[in-house]
Amino acid sequence: MGESNIITLNEFDQDKFDRSKRLEWLDFDAVRNSKVLLAGAGAIGNETAKNLVLSGYQNLTIIDIDHVARSNLNRCLFFTEQDVTKKRFKAEVVAEKVKFMDPGINVTYLTDRVEDLSEKLIRSHGLVLGCLDNIESRLHLNAHCYFNRIPYVDGATRGLVGKVQVIIPPRTSCFECNMNKTHMDILAQRFGCTDEKVTHFEPRLAAEITTTSVVSAIQVRESIKITSRMTDRILHNLFYYDGLRNLSEELEIEINPECPHH
Repeated sequence: MGESNIITLNEFDQDKFDRSKRLEWLDFDAVRNSKVLLAGAGAIGNETAKNLVLSGYQNLTIIDIDHVARSNLNRCLFFTEQDVTKKRFKAEVVAEKVKFMDPGINVTYLTDRVEDLSEKLIRSHGLVLGCLDNIESRLHLNAHCYFNRIPYVDGATRGLVGKVQVIIPPRTSCFECNMNKTHMDILAQRFGCTDEKVTHFEPRLAAEITTTSVVSAIQVRESIKITSRMTDRILHNLFYYDGLRNLSEELEIEINPECPHH
């Protein structure tokens, strides 16, 4: 018999982040050292946490007050029926599962309200991602991030429509710059919340996993650019996505001179 062909892995294939490092502009060391606050561990939070870890981020703080519900299971990667039965906190489950993905990461979780986060805790992070279901929490993060000059990347979905707003203080507009009367009317309402403790919310809204995937992908992509200091390539306005019309576009949001943060 002839000699068999033996295929061996070279040193590049031993590094799981090798393909990412081939992006010439990527500052992988900065990604590894960056400390990220992920607010919201629902559908978008599941996808975003997964994307952050696969992109090399290894210092995460995850916050969400809600428990896992059965209606979460068709659009949340990390949740199971067992989590529903045990009424586990979303943040706890996501932290556990990303640790399973990469045992070397540093991840902590909080089951508090976002509005109860201290300025000191927010200030200890270099990047904040909002995967939230209500305006009140977004305003809290926006205010503290803008004051402390921390980049804030906000994502949201409704059915087949999604949006991502990248806020780079003090150069860009902030979340509050885009507020209108409708936003103020629903300030404290929680969209699609499934936690039994919540007593005031609007009717359940449509949610769809491919829209969630698109929004979370844009969030993390822009986060990588921010971390790598790609200032001339970062989305400085609002990314709008409509899956039903197969449309995506960048919408300009001007700084509102009457906004309290400007």
